[in-house]
Amino acid sequence: MKPKILLIYTGGTIGMIKDPETGALKAFNFSELLIHVPEIKLLSCEVETCSFDEPIDSSNMNIAYWDALASVVNENYENYLGFVILHGSDTMSHTGSALSFMFENIKKPVILTGSQLPIGDLRTDAKENLITSLQLACLQNDEQPLIQEVCIYFEYQLYRANRTAKMNAEHFEAFSSPNYPPLAISGVNLKVDRDLLWGASSDTAFAKAGLRNNRYVTHEDGMIYRSGLDNNVVILKLFPGISPEVVGAVCNISSVKGILLETYGSGNAPTEPWFIDILRSTIQRGVYIVNITQCRGGAVVMGKYETSMILRQIGVVSGADMTTEAALAKMMYLLHHCDDLATFKLVFERSIRGEVTPTY
Repeated sequence: MKPKILLIYTGGTIGMIKDPETGALKAFNFSELLIHVPEIKLLSCEVETCSFDEPIDSSNMNIAYWDALASVVNENYENYLGFVILHGSDTMSHTGSALSFMFENIKKPVILTGSQLPIGDLRTDAKENLITSLQLACLQNDEQPLIQEVCIYFEYQLYRANRTAKMNAEHFEAFSSPNYPPLAISGVNLKVDRDLLWGASSDTAFAKAGLRNNRYVTHEDGMIYRSGLDNNVVILKLFPGISPEVVGAVCNISSVKGILLETYGSGNAPTEPWFIDILRSTIQRGVYIVNITQCRGGAVVMGKYETSMILRQIGVVSGADMTTEAALAKMMYLLHHCDDLATFKLVFERSIRGEVTPTY
Protein backbone atom coordinates (compact mmCIF):
# COMPACT_ATOMS: atom_id res chain seq x y z
CA MET A 1 0.00 0.00 0.00
CA LYS A 2 1.32 3.43 -0.92
CA PRO A 3 1.94 5.86 1.95
CA LYS A 4 -0.50 8.74 2.15
CA ILE A 5 0.49 12.41 2.07
CA LEU A 6 -1.95 15.19 2.91
CA LEU A 7 -1.62 18.23 0.67
CA ILE A 8 -3.03 21.35 2.33
CA TYR A 9 -3.72 24.49 0.30
CA THR A 10 -3.86 27.76 2.22
CA GLY A 11 -3.47 30.18 -0.67
CA GLY A 12 -0.68 31.85 -2.56
CA THR A 13 0.56 32.11 -6.12
CA ILE A 14 1.15 28.36 -6.48
CA GLY A 15 -2.57 27.62 -6.39
CA MET A 16 -3.53 30.06 -9.10
CA ILE A 17 -4.40 29.59 -12.76
CA LYS A 18 -5.25 32.16 -15.39
CA ASP A 19 -8.84 32.56 -16.42
CA PRO A 20 -8.62 32.01 -20.21
CA GLU A 21 -11.27 34.67 -20.84
CA THR A 22 -10.16 37.47 -18.52
CA GLY A 23 -6.50 36.64 -17.92
CA ALA A 24 -7.05 37.21 -14.20
CA LEU A 25 -5.52 34.83 -11.66
CA LYS A 26 -7.91 32.65 -9.68
CA ALA A 27 -7.57 29.72 -7.32
CA PHE A 28 -8.12 26.33 -8.90
CA ASN A 29 -10.17 23.52 -7.40
CA PHE A 30 -7.82 21.21 -5.56
CA SER A 31 -10.13 18.27 -6.08
CA GLU A 32 -8.97 18.54 -9.70
CA LEU A 33 -5.27 18.61 -8.79
CA LEU A 34 -4.34 15.66 -11.01
CA ILE A 35 -5.75 17.46 -14.06
CA HIS A 36 -3.26 20.30 -13.54
CA VAL A 37 -0.35 18.17 -12.32
CA PRO A 38 -0.78 14.67 -13.81
CA GLU A 39 2.81 13.83 -12.85
CA ILE A 40 1.59 13.25 -9.29
CA LYS A 41 0.20 9.89 -10.47
CA LEU A 42 3.79 8.72 -10.94
CA LEU A 43 4.78 9.31 -7.32
CA SER A 44 5.20 6.45 -4.87
CA CYS A 45 2.58 7.90 -2.57
CA GLU A 46 -1.14 8.54 -2.49
CA VAL A 47 -1.96 12.25 -2.32
CA GLU A 48 -5.11 13.49 -0.64
CA THR A 49 -6.00 17.16 -0.51
CA CYS A 50 -7.78 19.70 1.63
CA SER A 51 -7.93 23.46 1.48
CA PHE A 52 -9.05 26.47 3.45
CA ASP A 53 -12.57 27.55 2.55
CA GLU A 54 -11.21 30.81 1.22
CA PRO A 55 -7.62 31.09 -0.05
CA ILE A 56 -5.52 33.45 2.06
CA ASP A 57 -3.08 35.93 0.64
CA SER A 58 0.01 35.32 2.73
CA SER A 59 0.17 39.04 3.53
CA ASN A 60 -2.99 38.46 5.60
CA MET A 61 -1.51 35.55 7.57
CA ASN A 62 -1.98 35.84 11.33
CA ILE A 63 -1.94 33.71 14.47
CA ALA A 64 -5.58 32.63 14.02
CA TYR A 65 -4.68 31.10 10.65
CA TRP A 66 -1.56 29.51 12.17
CA ASP A 67 -3.74 27.87 14.83
CA ALA A 68 -6.19 26.69 12.15
CA LEU A 69 -3.40 25.26 9.99
CA ALA A 70 -1.72 23.56 12.93
CA SER A 71 -5.09 22.07 13.91
CA VAL A 72 -5.47 20.52 10.45
CA VAL A 73 -2.11 18.80 10.81
CA ASN A 74 -2.87 17.74 14.39
CA GLU A 75 -6.29 16.30 13.54
CA ASN A 76 -4.89 14.29 10.63
CA TYR A 77 -1.53 13.42 12.14
CA GLU A 78 -2.20 9.72 12.71
CA ASN A 79 -3.58 9.12 9.20
CA TYR A 80 -0.71 10.33 7.00
CA LEU A 81 2.98 9.70 6.55
CA GLY A 82 3.57 13.41 6.03
CA PHE A 83 2.15 16.78 5.09
CA VAL A 84 2.81 19.30 2.34
CA ILE A 85 1.43 22.82 2.76
CA LEU A 86 0.97 25.17 -0.17
CA HIS A 87 1.47 28.72 1.05
CA GLY A 88 2.22 32.19 -0.25
CA SER A 89 5.93 32.89 -0.20
CA ASP A 90 5.83 36.32 1.48
CA THR A 91 5.18 34.99 4.98
CA MET A 92 6.11 31.35 4.47
CA SER A 93 9.14 31.61 6.78
CA HIS A 94 6.95 33.10 9.51
CA THR A 95 4.38 30.30 9.19
CA GLY A 96 7.03 27.59 9.03
CA SER A 97 8.71 28.98 12.13
CA ALA A 98 5.45 29.16 14.06
CA LEU A 99 4.48 25.59 13.16
CA SER A 100 7.91 24.31 14.16
CA PHE A 101 7.39 25.52 17.71
CA MET A 102 3.80 24.28 17.96
CA PHE A 103 4.83 20.69 17.15
CA GLU A 104 7.14 19.24 19.78
CA ASN A 105 8.89 15.90 19.14
CA ILE A 106 7.30 15.70 15.69
CA LYS A 107 8.14 12.48 13.87
CA LYS A 108 6.70 13.28 10.46
CA PRO A 109 7.56 15.82 7.77
CA VAL A 110 5.61 19.04 7.41
CA ILE A 111 6.91 20.72 4.25
CA LEU A 112 5.81 24.16 3.11
CA THR A 113 6.23 25.15 -0.49
CA GLY A 114 4.93 27.66 -3.01
CA SER A 115 6.02 29.33 -6.20
CA GLN A 116 6.90 32.60 -7.82
CA LEU A 117 4.67 31.90 -10.83
CA PRO A 118 1.15 30.36 -10.89
CA ILE A 119 0.81 26.64 -11.49
CA GLY A 120 -0.86 27.25 -14.82
CA ASP A 121 1.89 29.52 -16.16
CA LEU A 122 4.02 28.15 -18.99
CA ARG A 123 7.29 28.92 -17.14
CA THR A 124 6.03 28.06 -13.68
CA ASP A 125 8.27 26.84 -10.88
CA ALA A 126 5.18 25.48 -9.11
CA LYS A 127 5.20 21.94 -10.48
CA GLU A 128 8.79 21.17 -9.54
CA ASN A 129 8.36 22.65 -6.07
CA LEU A 130 5.17 20.69 -5.49
CA ILE A 131 6.31 17.34 -6.90
CA THR A 132 9.67 17.37 -5.10
CA SER A 133 8.03 18.41 -1.83
CA LEU A 134 5.74 15.39 -2.10
CA GLN A 135 8.69 13.13 -2.89
CA LEU A 136 10.59 14.41 0.13
CA ALA A 137 7.55 13.99 2.37
CA CYS A 138 7.27 10.28 1.55
CA LEU A 139 10.95 9.38 2.04
CA GLN A 140 11.34 6.64 4.65
CA ASN A 141 14.07 5.06 6.73
CA ASP A 142 13.22 1.65 8.21
CA GLU A 143 9.54 2.30 7.49
CA GLN A 144 9.67 5.58 9.42
CA PRO A 145 9.60 9.06 7.86
CA LEU A 146 13.14 10.18 7.10
CA ILE A 147 12.36 13.86 7.67
CA GLN A 148 10.89 14.61 11.08
CA GLU A 149 10.56 18.38 11.25
CA VAL A 150 8.94 21.43 9.67
CA CYS A 151 10.70 22.45 6.46
CA ILE A 152 10.48 24.73 3.45
CA TYR A 153 11.23 23.44 -0.03
CA PHE A 154 11.89 25.97 -2.76
CA GLU A 155 13.87 25.87 -6.00
CA TYR A 156 15.82 22.64 -5.53
CA GLN A 157 16.62 23.07 -1.84
CA LEU A 158 15.02 21.84 1.36
CA TYR A 159 15.57 24.05 4.40
CA ARG A 160 14.70 23.87 8.08
CA ALA A 161 11.74 26.26 8.14
CA ASN A 162 12.81 28.17 11.24
CA ARG A 163 16.19 28.92 9.65
CA THR A 164 14.83 30.60 6.53
CA ALA A 165 14.07 34.07 5.23
CA LYS A 166 12.62 35.22 1.94
CA MET A 167 15.40 37.09 0.19
CA ASN A 168 14.15 37.75 -3.34
CA ALA A 169 10.77 38.75 -4.75
CA GLU A 170 11.77 38.19 -8.37
CA HIS A 171 14.09 35.19 -8.69
CA PHE A 172 12.96 31.58 -8.41
CA GLU A 173 15.58 31.19 -5.65
CA ALA A 174 13.39 33.15 -3.26
CA PHE A 175 14.65 31.78 0.06
CA SER A 176 17.92 31.39 1.88
CA SER A 177 19.07 29.81 5.11
CA PRO A 178 21.94 32.08 6.14
CA ASN A 179 23.12 30.26 9.25
CA TYR A 180 22.32 26.61 8.49
CA PRO A 181 22.99 24.50 5.38
CA PRO A 182 20.19 23.05 3.23
CA LEU A 183 18.88 19.73 4.52
CA ALA A 184 18.53 18.36 1.01
CA ILE A 185 19.35 19.33 -2.56
CA SER A 186 17.34 18.22 -5.56
CA GLY A 187 19.33 17.45 -8.69
CA VAL A 188 19.38 14.35 -10.81
CA ASN A 189 19.01 12.62 -7.44
CA LEU A 190 17.54 13.78 -4.14
CA LYS A 191 20.48 14.16 -1.78
CA VAL A 192 19.49 14.39 1.87
CA ASP A 193 22.17 15.25 4.41
CA ARG A 194 20.98 13.07 7.26
CA ASP A 195 23.48 14.56 9.69
CA LEU A 196 21.70 17.92 9.41
CA LEU A 197 18.18 16.63 10.08
CA TRP A 198 16.53 17.49 13.36
CA GLY A 199 15.75 14.30 15.28
CA ALA A 200 12.80 14.06 17.63
CA SER A 201 15.16 12.69 20.29
CA SER A 202 16.92 16.07 20.21
CA ASP A 203 13.72 17.89 21.13
CA THR A 204 14.03 17.71 24.91
CA ALA A 205 14.68 21.24 26.18
CA PHE A 206 11.02 22.22 26.26
CA ALA A 207 9.96 19.35 28.52
CA LYS A 208 12.72 20.13 31.01
CA ALA A 209 12.15 23.86 31.15
CA GLY A 210 9.17 23.90 33.51
CA LEU A 211 6.82 25.78 31.18
CA ARG A 212 3.14 25.72 31.93
CA ASN A 213 1.26 23.22 29.82
CA ASN A 214 -1.78 25.19 28.63
CA ARG A 215 -3.60 23.16 25.99
CA TYR A 216 -1.76 20.26 24.42
CA VAL A 217 -2.39 16.96 22.65
CA THR A 218 -0.04 13.98 22.84
CA HIS A 219 0.03 11.51 19.96
CA GLU A 220 0.93 7.82 20.02
CA ASP A 221 4.40 8.42 18.60
CA GLY A 222 5.19 11.05 21.24
CA MET A 223 4.48 14.16 19.17
CA ILE A 224 3.00 16.92 21.32
CA TYR A 225 0.87 19.62 19.73
CA ARG A 226 0.71 22.77 21.83
CA SER A 227 -1.70 25.38 20.56
CA GLY A 228 -1.69 29.05 21.38
CA LEU A 229 0.39 32.08 20.46
CA ASP A 230 0.54 35.61 21.85
CA ASN A 231 0.84 38.41 19.30
CA ASN A 232 1.42 41.22 21.80
CA VAL A 233 4.88 41.74 20.34
CA VAL A 234 6.66 44.40 18.33
CA ILE A 235 9.87 44.69 16.31
CA LEU A 236 12.01 47.76 17.02
CA LYS A 237 14.64 48.21 14.33
CA LEU A 238 17.49 50.52 15.27
CA PHE A 239 18.80 53.12 12.83
CA PRO A 240 21.29 55.99 13.12
CA GLY A 241 19.50 58.97 14.58
CA ILE A 242 16.69 57.04 16.24
CA SER A 243 15.10 59.34 18.83
CA PRO A 244 14.00 58.91 22.43
CA GLU A 245 10.45 59.67 21.31
CA VAL A 246 10.42 56.74 18.88
CA VAL A 247 12.00 54.24 21.26
CA GLY A 248 9.79 55.40 24.12
CA ALA A 249 6.63 55.23 22.00
CA VAL A 250 7.32 51.62 21.06
CA CYS A 251 8.44 50.48 24.50
CA ASN A 252 5.49 52.13 26.24
CA ILE A 253 2.74 50.49 24.19
CA SER A 254 0.52 49.25 27.00
CA SER A 255 -0.34 45.86 25.47
CA VAL A 256 3.21 44.88 24.48
CA LYS A 257 4.69 41.89 26.28
CA GLY A 258 7.73 41.27 24.10
CA ILE A 259 10.06 43.38 21.95
CA LEU A 260 12.46 42.15 19.29
CA LEU A 261 15.27 44.69 19.25
CA GLU A 262 16.97 44.58 15.83
CA THR A 263 20.48 45.79 16.59
CA TYR A 264 23.61 46.29 14.52
CA GLY A 265 26.24 43.67 13.71
CA SER A 266 26.81 41.19 16.54
CA GLY A 267 24.20 42.82 18.77
CA ASN A 268 25.42 46.39 19.18
CA ALA A 269 23.21 49.31 20.13
CA PRO A 270 23.51 52.95 21.23
CA THR A 271 25.01 53.52 24.67
CA GLU A 272 23.35 56.88 25.34
CA PRO A 273 21.86 56.98 28.85
CA TRP A 274 18.35 57.76 27.56
CA PHE A 275 18.34 54.60 25.42
CA ILE A 276 19.54 52.31 28.20
CA ASP A 277 17.17 53.91 30.71
CA ILE A 278 14.15 53.27 28.48
CA LEU A 279 15.10 49.63 27.96
CA ARG A 280 15.84 49.09 31.64
CA SER A 281 12.50 50.53 32.77
CA THR A 282 10.70 48.48 30.11
CA ILE A 283 12.27 45.25 31.35
CA GLN A 284 11.50 46.20 34.96
CA ARG A 285 7.88 46.62 33.89
CA GLY A 286 7.83 42.94 32.88
CA VAL A 287 8.34 43.26 29.13
CA TYR A 288 10.75 40.74 27.57
CA ILE A 289 13.33 42.25 25.19
CA VAL A 290 15.29 40.03 22.79
CA ASN A 291 18.39 41.20 20.93
CA ILE A 292 18.57 40.01 17.30
CA THR A 293 20.86 41.25 14.57
CA GLN A 294 19.74 43.15 11.51
CA CYS A 295 22.31 41.15 9.52
CA ARG A 296 20.93 38.13 7.70
CA GLY A 297 24.05 36.12 8.46
CA GLY A 298 25.96 35.86 11.71
CA ALA A 299 24.80 36.14 15.29
CA VAL A 300 24.28 38.31 18.33
CA VAL A 301 27.14 37.84 20.80
CA MET A 302 26.36 40.19 23.65
CA GLY A 303 29.50 41.36 25.39
CA LYS A 304 31.73 40.95 22.37
CA TYR A 305 31.81 44.74 22.14
CA GLU A 306 31.23 47.29 24.86
CA THR A 307 28.15 48.56 23.01
CA SER A 308 26.33 45.30 23.74
CA MET A 309 27.73 44.53 27.17
CA ILE A 310 25.30 46.81 28.97
CA LEU A 311 22.32 45.20 27.21
CA ARG A 312 23.20 41.89 28.79
CA GLN A 313 23.65 43.56 32.17
CA ILE A 314 20.14 45.05 32.19
CA GLY A 315 18.47 41.73 31.26
CA VAL A 316 18.13 41.75 27.48
CA VAL A 317 17.84 38.20 26.11
CA SER A 318 20.16 37.03 23.31
CA GLY A 319 18.62 35.88 20.03
CA ALA A 320 22.01 34.46 18.92
CA ASP A 321 21.81 33.52 15.23
CA MET A 322 18.04 33.21 14.96
CA THR A 323 16.31 34.84 12.02
CA THR A 324 13.86 37.61 12.76
CA GLU A 325 11.07 35.30 11.57
CA ALA A 326 12.07 32.52 13.95
CA ALA A 327 12.66 34.87 16.88
CA LEU A 328 9.25 36.47 16.39
CA ALA A 329 7.47 33.11 16.26
CA LYS A 330 9.40 31.78 19.24
CA MET A 331 8.58 34.88 21.26
CA MET A 332 4.87 34.58 20.41
CA TYR A 333 4.98 30.95 21.43
CA LEU A 334 6.89 31.33 24.68
CA LEU A 335 4.88 34.32 25.81
CA HIS A 336 1.90 31.98 25.81
CA HIS A 337 3.76 29.37 27.86
CA CYS A 338 6.10 31.28 30.20
CA ASP A 339 5.34 32.90 33.53
CA ASP A 340 8.61 34.68 34.26
CA LEU A 341 11.69 36.18 32.63
CA ALA A 342 14.04 33.51 33.97
CA THR A 343 12.09 30.71 32.27
CA PHE A 344 11.64 32.73 29.11
CA LYS A 345 15.37 33.48 28.94
CA LEU A 346 16.30 29.85 29.65
CA VAL A 347 14.19 28.48 26.81
CA PHE A 348 14.66 31.32 24.35
CA GLU A 349 18.43 31.05 24.42
CA ARG A 350 18.33 27.27 23.92
CA SER A 351 17.73 25.37 20.70
CA ILE A 352 14.40 23.60 21.08
CA ARG A 353 13.60 23.04 17.38
CA GLY A 354 16.99 23.53 15.75
CA GLU A 355 16.33 27.25 15.32
CA VAL A 356 19.56 28.43 16.94
CA THR A 357 23.15 27.20 16.90
CA PRO A 358 23.95 25.91 20.41
CA THR A 359 27.50 27.30 20.38
CA TYR A 360 26.04 30.79 20.84
